[in-house]
Amino acid sequence: MRFASFAENGVNGLAVRTKAGGWAGLLENADGFPGSLEILLSRGDSLNDAATILARGKPVDLDRVTFLPVLSNPGKIICVGLNYADHSAESGFKQPDYPTLFGRFNSSLIAHGAPIVRPKLSEQLDYEGELVAVIGKGGRNIPKARALDHVVGYSIFNDASIRDYQFKSPQWTMGKNFDDTGAFGPTLVTSDELPPGCLGLKLVTRLNGKVVQSAMIDDMVFDVATQIALVSEAITLSQGDIFVTGTPSGVGLARKPPLWMKHGDICEVEIDQLGILRNPVVDQK
Repeated sequence: MRFASFAENGVNGLAVRTKAGGWAGLLENADGFPGSLEILLSRGDSLNDAATILARGKPVDLDRVTFLPVLSNPGKIICVGLNYADHSAESGFKQPDYPTLFGRFNSSLIAHGAPIVRPKLSEQLDYEGELVAVIGKGGRNIPKARALDHVVGYSIFNDASIRDYQFKSPQWTMGKNFDDTGAFGPTLVTSDELPPGCLGLKLVTRLNGKVVQSAMIDDMVFDVATQIALVSEAITLSQGDIFVTGTPSGVGLARKPPLWMKHGDICEVEIDQLGILRNPVVDQK
């Protein structure tokens, strides 16, 4: 199943891809609206039941509505840094033997098609294409062998970073949380449509049509199951939490000269079977 969170004329809605290949859904003010993805996951509702209801709704043309982030208010956004060995090397870090974790805040999230905003404070706006795993079943001390059972689906993220602010302190929080820098979408693809942990899929990032990152999901140092198992040793995971699982080499920071995103650019992150997350770049007004 594939779900798209969207808005039409200022009203939020949810759509599902139909068996015929189109999209159908309901707005939240319509009778029978099953709820947003956040609500459905938090209640533990079956996405199969929601999909059946949405498929009976009106046709939705995704080219004529406004996308919303797949989840606008995830409970936790757990990001994994230095999770591809080639990216660790290009960044000048020794490959860690434990995941490098940091958090994002919901206020940084934007949707597919929305502009990534380069702030007035910095020109060092960088791209980072990443896979997202969405938790559908919570828990603590989750064994690695069962960790993927807790993932309801996957999506795409552009963890756009303000590099000089990222490295103002040993903690990366500031540079990773500027408003309008965390692109998340375009859709949620449920786990049953994908290989376990998305192994075998390729991630490609393009800036103005030129490939700047290309890697297999298999190249992760800590795969999705490992991330979930290790984090859940300390933190209870909840439905609707997301893991932003790391970026491969090719980031602008590591290039000579550095390649920063600027006003007028278009950045795309594509993952096989998940689609393309596309965002323009604009300067902060």
